[in-house]
Amino acid sequence: MNLAKFGWNTDLQEALEVVENKELVPGRVTLEHKRMYRVLTEQGELLAEVSGKLRFQAEDREDYPAVGDWVILSPRYQEGKATIHGVLPRFSKFSRKVAGDTTEEQIVATNVNSVFLVNALNQDFNIRRLERYLLLTWESGANPVVVLTKSDLCEDISSKIAAVESVALGVPIHITSAKDLTGLEDLQGYLQEGQTVALLGSSGAGKSTLTNYLLGEEKLLVQDIREEDGKGRHTTTHRELVLLPSGGMIIDTPGMRELQLWEAEGSMSHSFSDIEQIAEKCFYRDCKHENEPNCAVREAIENGQLDEKRFQSFVKLQRELAYLDRKNDKKAQLAEKAKWKKVAGDRTRIHRK
Repeated sequence: MNLAKFGWNTDLQEALEVVENKELVPGRVTLEHKRMYRVLTEQGELLAEVSGKLRFQAEDREDYPAVGDWVILSPRYQEGKATIHGVLPRFSKFSRKVAGDTTEEQIVATNVNSVFLVNALNQDFNIRRLERYLLLTWESGANPVVVLTKSDLCEDISSKIAAVESVALGVPIHITSAKDLTGLEDLQGYLQEGQTVALLGSSGAGKSTLTNYLLGEEKLLVQDIREEDGKGRHTTTHRELVLLPSGGMIIDTPGMRELQLWEAEGSMSHSFSDIEQIAEKCFYRDCKHENEPNCAVREAIENGQLDEKRFQSFVKLQRELAYLDRKNDKKAQLAEKAKWKKVAGDRTRIHRK
C-alpha cells in the first residue's frame, strides 16, 4: 500500500527518522475497539495492541492511539498482528469531555484536515448545537465545513442558511439532499488523495447516508428518523477511517447526545468574533454586559444587531469552560499530591530497609 494515500507526508517522515528503533514501521489507525486497533501499513492491515511500556508511560487518554493516528509498531506479518510502541505527532485532534460527570478527555478523531458538521434541515435543526461543534472544530486544528442535509424536507431553506451564516462566520456551507442527489458533488473537493474528513453531527443527521454516497456503496447501516421529532437512532456505533474511491479518507462518528467542551477557550475568539468586536466598544474594559452603563453589547442586542440567544450561548460556553478549568486544576492538584505521597512512601520503605 502507498502510505501517501492515507495522508503520510514529509513531516511524519521526519518524525519517523528520529525514532531510535529503525525496525519499527509506520501505520495509520483505522479502527479502535476496547484497546485493540486495526492499523494500515505498507504491507497491509494488522491487528495491534499497545506495548506494555507505552501503557505504563501513558498518563492519560491523550497518550493512547486514536482513530486517525499515525503510530510506530513492530509488525508480525505472518500472524497479521503488531505491537504499537508510540504515536507520531498529530496536526489536529478533535476532543470532547466524556459524557457524564467524569472529567476526562475523549478523542473523537485525529489528523483530520476538514470536519463536516452535518445538520439536518428538519425538526432537529439546532443552531446552538452547531455553535458547539464549530468551537471544538476550530480548537482541534481542522477546518470546519457545514453540511446541511435533507434539504428536500425543508420549506424555508433561506432562513436556515441565514441562521447558520450568523454563527458560522466565514465557514463554507453546503446544502445537500441524498434523496434528490443535490449538492453532494460539491463535497468531493475536500476529499482528494491524502485528505481526511471527519463527519460530526447528531443521530439522524444523515452522516451514514452521506458516507455511503461518497463510498459509492451501502457500507453503513441507515435507519429512518422518527417523524414526531425528526431525530434518529444511533446507526454508527464506532469510529472508523475508510478510504474512498476518490483517494480521500472519511471518518464517520456515532451521533453524540452530549457534546461537552474539553479545551476550547482558545477558539472562543474565532467562533464569537462578532461579539468580541462589539464588546471592544463597551465603555468599561471589564464590562460584564449586564447592567453597566454604555455597554455596547446590550445596545447591540436592543437594536437587533446581536441575537440575544447567541449572546446567552456565548455566556453559557464561557461559564462551562471556566468550570472545566476549575475541575481540571483540582484534578491536577490531586494527581500531584498522590504522586508526592507515593514518592514519600517509597523513600520511607527504602529507609526502613
